[in-house]
Amino acid sequence: MAHEKSDVEKIRDLIKGIRVAMLTTVEEDGSLRSRPMATQKEEFDGDLWFFTSDETPKVGEIRHDRRVNLSYADPDGNRYVSLSGTARVVRDKEKARELWNPALKAWFPQGVDEPDLVLLNVQVEQAEYWDSPSSKVVQLVGFVKAIATGQRYDPGENEKVELAGTKQGA
Repeated sequence: MAHEKSDVEKIRDLIKGIRVAMLTTVEEDGSLRSRPMATQKEEFDGDLWFFTSDETPKVGEIRHDRRVNLSYADPDGNRYVSLSGTARVVRDKEKARELWNPALKAWFPQGVDEPDLVLLNVQVEQAEYWDSPSSKVVQLVGFVKAIATGQRYDPGENEKVELAGTKQGA
């Protein structure tokens, strides 16, 4: 179980500071649809939270098929994370107050009292990440060395992890 906890911590560290994720849902015809979503500043524990309107297509898509994917990218920091899990639509004013950020008033002028405000909760089950903390110069040297020696280039850490059931108290 300690290994699973370190996986959650690794994902937490990798997505920290990346404000926008691309949320992919499944449409009724089976096609995939992605859109940017602002991640709330709650520390990742296996769940992610997003504000949205109950009237958006993504909410209907999630009610039809709860499987989603979230992609986080920080090209400057060489961090890339793909998270798969199950989403649910949550109508909880107390949780909305807990997560509320004044910038959200641009989308929800009445704040948490906005009639169509809902939260999306994504319970992350699987993750894959690519992390290369080296500087661009170190990466370039490694790339050139791989070409010169005929050895495969090693861009950094890549791992798939299972997160289902890692949340404390789950």
